[in-house]
Amino acid sequence: MLFSMPVDVAPLLLIVAAAAVILGTVLQRVSGMGVGLVVAPTLALLLGPVAGVLLTNLTTTVSAVLIGITLRHDIDWQRYVRLAPLIVVGSVPGALLVGAADRSWLEVIIGTALIGTLLMTALVRIPPVSGAVPAAMAGTAGGFLNTAVGVAAPAMLVYAQATNWQQRSFAATLQPIFFTMGLTSVITKVGLGAAPISGLPPLPVIGLVVAMVPIGLLVGGLVARRVTAEAGRKVAVVVVTAGALLLLARGVGGMAGVF
Repeated sequence: MLFSMPVDVAPLLLIVAAAAVILGTVLQRVSGMGVGLVVAPTLALLLGPVAGVLLTNLTTTVSAVLIGITLRHDIDWQRYVRLAPLIVVGSVPGALLVGAADRSWLEVIIGTALIGTLLMTALVRIPPVSGAVPAAMAGTAGGFLNTAVGVAAPAMLVYAQATNWQQRSFAATLQPIFFTMGLTSVITKVGLGAAPISGLPPLPVIGLVVAMVPIGLLVGGLVARRVTAEAGRKVAVVVVTAGALLLLARGVGGMAGVF
């Protein structure tokens, strides 16, 4: 089975994982988000929902640091301060969910959450809001989603649409937000025993996956000159929808005893 690779990882699966990280990093450099969207369903399919999302959290943390350095002049630190404190609040129930649910249920939850949040951002008209309460709700929802399913971008996108957040500032400020979410998710899940480090693939595999981030960043810098942020988001949505549907199908199949 693809999700059980504790020691030996097939070269083809490594190539798929590396390609997903590069694509996700390129999209994140172009539009501000993409690593979690692309990498989470891919690694969950390859490594299982617990180890896959945990490795996604690690990858997101690294990518956010590197991209954040590149976009540092456009970061809105006041918005970051409003969003960041509630990330921990949302992360704890996300970690408890990961620790309580079995593999098939987690795959169903991840697939459904990804598809549901993407549909919400695409189909639901978001009324304009402002103030501390929407920021607190976005931070809490983002922390929960990032810890449970490895993807917080849809929650941030809803908040950005509701507050009319300018794209340049939004893309830059997402990086310290994603860094905080990724680090918090790893600490919370490992600390609560929901996702033990021992469940990850060997260190060389982790190193290879994370090493794709700077490669994606270099490619993304070139692509960003020619591709709009909107086009980047559309590609991310297509990729994550395909991955989420596959993950959902496998989870349902596992619950039914097919896989």
